[in-house]
Amino acid sequence: MTPAPQGPPSAVSVIGIGADGWRGLAEPSRTALRRAEVLIGGPRQLGLLPSECAGERVAWPSPLRPAVPRLLAAHAGRRIAVLAGGDPMFYGVGRVLAEQVDALNVLPHPSSVSYAAARLGWPLEDVEVVTLMGRPTARLAAALHDGRRLLVLSADATTPHEVAALLRDRGFGPSRMRVLEQLGGDRERTTDETTADDWARTQRSGDPLNIVAVACRRAPGALRLGAVPGLPDEAYEHDGQLTKKHIRAATLGALAPAPGELLWDIGGGSGSIAVEWMRTHPSCRAVTVERDPVRAERIRRNAERLGVPGLRIVTGAAPAALTGLPTPDAVFVGGGLTAPGLLDTCWAALPLGGRLVANTVTLESEALLADAHRRHGGDLVRLAVAHAVPVGRFTGWRQAMPVTQWAVHKTDNPTRS
Repeated sequence: MTPAPQGPPSAVSVIGIGADGWRGLAEPSRTALRRAEVLIGGPRQLGLLPSECAGERVAWPSPLRPAVPRLLAAHAGRRIAVLAGGDPMFYGVGRVLAEQVDALNVLPHPSSVSYAAARLGWPLEDVEVVTLMGRPTARLAAALHDGRRLLVLSADATTPHEVAALLRDRGFGPSRMRVLEQLGGDRERTTDETTADDWARTQRSGDPLNIVAVACRRAPGALRLGAVPGLPDEAYEHDGQLTKKHIRAATLGALAPAPGELLWDIGGGSGSIAVEWMRTHPSCRAVTVERDPVRAERIRRNAERLGVPGLRIVTGAAPAALTGLPTPDAVFVGGGLTAPGLLDTCWAALPLGGRLVANTVTLESEALLADAHRRHGGDLVRLAVAHAVPVGRFTGWRQAMPVTQWAVHKTDNPTRS
């Protein structure tokens, strides 16, 4: 018996296909599909191909990502064509395949986003795209800003209703919505424009292949959330354990998040540092460690409400709870500084170039930060904020507790930050 070929094929073609099916494909895409010995795609996409595409048809199993290496190995040595919706490299299967195959031949089709922008007359560079395909609807909240235009990639026919409900809940009920279905196909349809407030009353369930267009409008009196760290304290549910907005903004400035980076937020409290780290860019990640289960659940609610439901929450006490966590790019210690070995554990976990920021209001923890500053360098500062309050018929300053902050970059020179 001849053993099955091992390893991925030397080349795979990825063909973008739209709702217009075979007739919408350019000749190079048609040729690749005719020549393919194996055709892999979703059942709907495979159903768009004519009989002249004679290759073996294989439907993607669910979940898709873990199945990719197995399917490629099973058909190694054969000409494979993978069908993808629209542009395979835009939130498509092309990304997964590029991780597995060295020679990837991508033949794109206009994406639903391109079609939607064309139908609406929206310049694509001025539009933010949010995908809810396999992702929680709550992540849309981070993109809500008055006057912005959003194109939301839907998971199915229920997504527009979920989007409208989220807009209403987050204070964006006046936002204008339209749903564009089956873009580029014979059954293309665009709903009449309505507000998120009126959506449930005026709209019915539509086609599962759709994209939601949102022109964001904030309701009068709704809390305004900016695009930089330092959100209003009122944005958070908390029990008093909250890094206040002025200190929070300074802390995030010292942490200096960059796209794709991972933060450890130790002593999460209400989760504000981790939440605002993740809001700086969709690819930023964070793990928050909180020993109190009640506070950990509160962090989860804050993360979901503020648009970063991907925040990972570890319930446990540091440093023990840090074991096994992925290597951080930055660490923030907002609580538990006096736990034996905590600072040293965090320092050891950081790679060269990583950042560590620790805040405290107690003399005991301040002494630990002074010692760490002596050993590792960095900046040791005291942050003080005062608020104007009534004093009889006049106004005076009320001083908040000063915060001592140590911020350091880990380099190969321990005397420099």
